[in-house]
Amino acid sequence: MPWIDACATDEIDEEDLIRFDHGDRTFAIYHSPDGEFFCTDGKCTHEEVHLEGGLVMEYEIECPKHNATFDYRTGEAKRAPACVNLNTYKVKVEDGRVWIEL
Repeated sequence: MPWIDACATDEIDEEDLIRFDHGDRTFAIYHSPDGEFFCTDGKCTHEEVHLEGGLVMEYEIECPKHNATFDYRTGEAKRAPACVNLNTYKVKVEDGRVWIEL
């Protein structure tokens, strides 16, 4: 699996996310309150809405359309209407850059 350079670590504030598009896929990259970085699919599993406008609190992302929430560390759907988990991707940080494994 290739590692893709997604962004700089300072592009994402703590408890926030950025959208990262690669090919025909969209991802969300999160900066957790403890300084770690995580990556999930970038669209809600309920209606394919981009998560980039959603609210990040602690370790959850809330979809901006219908308020479904997911634990972005595991992808677990935590609140309806979403019932399908998000895919998650391995992340590493090197030299101030966030890399994701696709």
